Order: sequence, then C-alpha cells, then structure tokens
Amino acid sequence: MSLFCSLVLPLFILLPLISYNVYGVGINYGTIGNNLPSPKKVAQLLQSTIFDKVKIYDTNPEILEAFSNTGIDLIVAVENSHIRNLSATQSNADKWFVTRILPFIPSTSIVTIAVGNEYLTDDQLLDHNALLQAMENLHSVLLSRGLDRKIKVSTPHSMAVLASSFPPSSSTFATTLLPVMTSIVALLADTNSPFMINAYPYFAYRDNPSMVNLEYALLGNASGVRDPKGYVYSNMLDAQIDAIRSAINALGFGNRTIQIVVSESGWPSKGDAAATIENARTYNTRLIERAQSNKGTPMSPKDRIDVFVFALFNENKKQGGISERNFGIFNGDGTKVYDVDLSCEFCSNEKFGGKIESSLLRSRGPSVWCVAKPHADEKVIQAVLDFCCGPGGMDCREIDENGDCFQPDKVYGHASYAMNAYYQMHGRNYWNCDFKGTGLVTFSDPKFVVKIQEDICQFISKVAKVMENASIRISDMESEKGRGV
Repeated sequence: MSLFCSLVLPLFILLPLISYNVYGVGINYGTIGNNLPSPKKVAQLLQSTIFDKVKIYDTNPEILEAFSNTGIDLIVAVENSHIRNLSATQSNADKWFVTRILPFIPSTSIVTIAVGNEYLTDDQLLDHNALLQAMENLHSVLLSRGLDRKIKVSTPHSMAVLASSFPPSSSTFATTLLPVMTSIVALLADTNSPFMINAYPYFAYRDNPSMVNLEYALLGNASGVRDPKGYVYSNMLDAQIDAIRSAINALGFGNRTIQIVVSESGWPSKGDAAATIENARTYNTRLIERAQSNKGTPMSPKDRIDVFVFALFNENKKQGGISERNFGIFNGDGTKVYDVDLSCEFCSNEKFGGKIESSLLRSRGPSVWCVAKPHADEKVIQAVLDFCCGPGGMDCREIDENGDCFQPDKVYGHASYAMNAYYQMHGRNYWNCDFKGTGLVTFSDPKFVVKIQEDICQFISKVAKVMENASIRISDMESEKGRGV
C-alpha cells in the first residue's frame, strides 16, 4: 500500500497544474477621445468579457485605481517623451516608479512596464541608447525592491525594426538597429521578459492589395505561403511573428528562451477600401480565437503566443486618417461597433452601462485560481482556512454547512474556496497565494480539482482494497503450497 501511494499520490500535486488550452486575451485600452466611459466602467466592462489582460499607454492613476482587485493584469507604459529622463539616472527611474506605480501595487496587478511605444522607428527619437538605458534603470529599480519577478520591463516595436519580413526564416533586424537590438534582446533574455511586437497584416494589405491575398491577411485558411525552408503559412500574422523570431535568432539568441508577445494587432472598421466592418469583424474574431488557442507558429509550434487586440474603443481625437480612429471593438457609449463574440466560460455578470447584450455575459469567475496543495499538512490548511474566514475578511457563508459549496465536506475543498477568495480580492498576485507554502496557483476551477481529487482518493482506496485482497489470497496460496496442499 505504501509503495502504491508513493507512486499515485504525486498526482495530487500535478492536478492543479492541468490546463484546458483555453487562454485569456489581451486588449489595448487607448484614451484619445472625448466620448469614452470612465475607467471604472471600463473595468466593469472587461470583467464581463474574455479580456483578462489590459495594455494602456501611460500610468493614468484613475485607470490604475479602477482596475484594483479586478483580477485583470495590466501592462503600463512610459511615454516616449519621458524616456530620456528615465535613462539619465537610476534615481530618476526610481522616482518615476515611486510616483506612478508603487501606490497602486499589489491591489492593481501590474505585470509589465512597456518603455515607450515603437521608439526605435520614430524618426524624431534618434537616441536609441536612451531606450536601452531607461529599460535597464527600471529593471534595476524593480530588482532593488524585490519586484523583478512580478513586474517585467520590455518595449513594443513596430515591424519596421526588420530589414525585411519575408521570407520569415531569413529575416533580420535593420542594420542601423543591430547594436541596440542586440543589447535589448540580451536584456530581455537575462530578465525573462517578453519581446513585444506590434503586428498589423492590415497595413500590408492596405498598401499592397494587388500583391497580398485578403484572406491571408485576415488570418483565414488561405492556400498557404511557402517559406524556402519548408514552413507553410496560412496567415500573415504567423509569418510576421516568425520573422521576428528569425531576427532574434540571427543575433545569436537562438538557444535562449525569449517569449514573443503580439502587443498590438487589429483591423479598422472604417477609413479606406480595406477598412470595413466585415473585414474588422472577421480579423478580430479569428485573432481572438487564435489567442485563446494553445497554438504556436510554423517555426515554433509549441510556443504559445500572447496577443493584445487593438483596440477596445474607437478614439475620436486620435491623429491621422479616419482608419486610425476606428480600430475599436466598442464605441464610447458601450455599444459594439460590430458583432464579435466576447463571451467566456468564466466571466462575472457585471454589465457596462446596460449596453452589452446579456447573451454575452455568461456567468464566470476568473481564469486563474488559488487552491490548497493536496499534500499540505491538514493542521496548517485548517489554520489558513480559519484565517481567511476570520481576520482575512472573506465571506465564507458558501462553505458553511448550509452553503452551496459545503459539499464535499473536506477541509482542502473549503480551504481552496477561502484561499481563492482571498487571492482574487487582493489582485491575483503570486504572494497572495502562498499561505505558508500551502497554496498553489492553477488554471483549473477549484471545484473541479477538488472533485477530481476526491474521485482519485476513492479510486486509490478501491485499488488498495483489491491489492490487499490479492495479497491475502497470495499469502493463502503460499501457505497451502507450504503444507503441500
């Protein structure tokens, strides 16, 4: 029995790590408009959708406050105009952090600081080394405060950092950017931070409609574009991602793990012949489906790609052509520009100004939970449960004897409920799921995990009984043999 348990019980440890290949999606939240809802209403809107990661373009304190305790991760930004100041000294970077970020963590889950936006391809910003130095200074600030594992530092690039993007397997960075890109990629690799790229098949199609297949740009199942090294691309976005990957490898980082994040991608619904509601709906629907899948690219099929859709709102005061102001999925009053499914299996029932259709708001909780480790000491688990439902301030009526979540009446199940409530309320930071080493962050619904654990316990018990009976039978047979029966 002891040998059997030593082989099977580790399954308990692995169960909470089970993933069901359904991932959240990021969204870009721009605010260059005079008809946009308040950040508080925006936070409520996003809690009703599949979007569980939000990228903004500054450190607007009203936005940071609105997203506190929502369970939504934020990527905040250093504006291009502030980079030179932050690059000057680490002290300047620390002052920026203390003023802009520190007051809002950990209740607001800030996971990345994006230093600038397409800084290296802005013709008016010629000091490329200032970007690298600002990134290094901010990372040093995070390191000194013990926050470097929680908050990463990166910078979003445009596809213009490449000398060419096709064929993907031969792509390299522009010659003039090689020195600074080598240093930036090295920093990202050393700090386990993502390489962020703004990738827009829309622009490629808009500028060359006779050369680019529309279905290929719209992420459809086109006949396929073949790379000389044998990779076949059914959509342009995958080709753009792999072009970036090849450029990184060409710098000598092919043996390092560097995640690529699509920090912007979208399609406008108005402004030119390509910018239509139908094209925007098609592209963003497919983009969301791709983001929720566990798919990589032809060059790296096992590397999942995080995607941030551009954009949440149409921004009526944005500079540029009409299309620049019409990338949004929503209008400022909360109505959708076009129909796109934003429903999810685990969303709250918050509504946004009464404008979002109730059919989209299927009941859900968050996409990540905190559960009790099944092998943790039961006395410690009970103490954690007592804390969460007592001094921790959680409402534990659901796991009382008459509550809906009382069954199964197991301390690990009750503790998982209480620990998860505490974790969600305090911003889904990893340290809010420690509980003296008894908590574990999981992508599996705690109710499901507890049920599976209970089923396995029953299974182990049954198998142990069978083994015990078999052992007795074998012993009896040996005894009979010894007697010469």
